[in-house]
Amino acid sequence: MSFEKVCKLADIPDGGVIGVEVGSDETPVALVRKGEEVFALHDVCSHAEVKLSEGEVYDGTLECWLHGSCFDINTGKPTGPPATQPVNVYTVKIDGDDVLVSLSKES
Repeated sequence: MSFEKVCKLADIPDGGVIGVEVGSDETPVALVRKGEEVFALHDVCSHAEVKLSEGEVYDGTLECWLHGSCFDINTGKPTGPPATQPVNVYTVKIDGDDVLVSLSKES
């Protein structure tokens, strides 16, 4: 599994989300921080194709700002309509202050 450094841990507000681009194809990834843990989800809502990183984080979910679809930050599965399809989640490693992401899908 290949990892790419995407930001510093301090760049992600605790309880918040930022968007980054990963890899040579600049895959959009939303990074959600919960304490010292970081979760990575595909940064495109499966319902409306807008950036999830512009949404809100609460209770382990990331809510899309446009129509209110909610996604579990651990699994990418929708937890609230109108979305019915999950978004990809990616593996994250913390190395010192650095946040690294692998674009290989978690199983």
